[in-house]
Amino acid sequence: MRTDLFDFELPEERIALYPANPRDSARMLVVGPSRGSLLDRGVRDLPDLLQPGDALVFNDTRVIPAALDGIRVRAGVAAKVAFNLIKRVDGACWRAFARPAKRLEPGDRVQFGHTNTSCLMGSLHATVAAKLDAGEVELAFDIMGGDLDRAIEAIGAMPLPPYIALKRPPGEQDRASYQTMFAAKDGAVAAPTAGLHFTDGLVAALDARGISRHVVTLHVGAGTFLPVKAEDTSGHQMHAEWGELSGETAAALNAVKARGNRIVAVGTTSLRTLESAAREDGTLREWSGDTAIFITPGYRFKATGALMTNFHLPRSTLFMLVAALAGLDTMQAAYAHAIEHAYRFYSYGDACLLFPAAETG
Repeated sequence: MRTDLFDFELPEERIALYPANPRDSARMLVVGPSRGSLLDRGVRDLPDLLQPGDALVFNDTRVIPAALDGIRVRAGVAAKVAFNLIKRVDGACWRAFARPAKRLEPGDRVQFGHTNTSCLMGSLHATVAAKLDAGEVELAFDIMGGDLDRAIEAIGAMPLPPYIALKRPPGEQDRASYQTMFAAKDGAVAAPTAGLHFTDGLVAALDARGISRHVVTLHVGAGTFLPVKAEDTSGHQMHAEWGELSGETAAALNAVKARGNRIVAVGTTSLRTLESAAREDGTLREWSGDTAIFITPGYRFKATGALMTNFHLPRSTLFMLVAALAGLDTMQAAYAHAIEHAYRFYSYGDACLLFPAAETG
């Protein structure tokens, strides 16, 4: 499909720079289940919008403070370079976006952290092992494993998406607000943002309604924020992300579907994990590994019965995904409604609850 079909104009003032406080006070646009239906509700209405016996699926990945400020040292000449870690290669190596990457060459030494907070040695050092395409490099750190994890945790900042980071620096409050209450497994460099809306009070209300909760893991990569630059979706290459769905969770969700209830993905990352683990007959299996699943209109959803998600960027793979679920015309109308009625967009913005196109018409 032509990429420009997924484009739209978003006024700058609609981009949320900070989250709703409290988290579950955010608004939520309900799209469907009847054709053309758009309801202005709130996140706290979620229990009443689902049925007893339905299941919510959350992503339990934890965002690491993957934004690192470095000093490149070459022949005694120093230059500042900012890095955003993308994906772990092995115990000591990470792929990263570098800005400006033109200041780096293979073999360059980079120093991170200039205080005694950076674990063991007062600062963290790495070598540029390789220079890749599109501003990416591979960094080989001098320490590895848990020591490296602790050093990154100590000196890094939260990797806010560029539409926020270009307008304000990350603050200490983002270490809490850019993390979901379900975060348990280190590895993401971007938050599974639909999960940011949940609080203890909302979870208690869901429990009281008889809606079960389950977790999967998908370590979200920075590629989630990149627009599709190809003129046609067939020319886009997805970044692979590592995910996991346990056998116990697969069995529990299969039972939900077998009795006629919905599996509701909380966020596109949960949805992509579910669809990566789904068999052709719609049942789920135990699964782990890399996934580069790219969902566009025409995709047949196997396991997902509904999706709670935020509002996404134009020309992004995530807007293509929601268009595949609810229909492109429906989502264009929904986003126009959201812009007109001052919904807040992107990672710290409001939510929408989407029902499949087969139901919305």
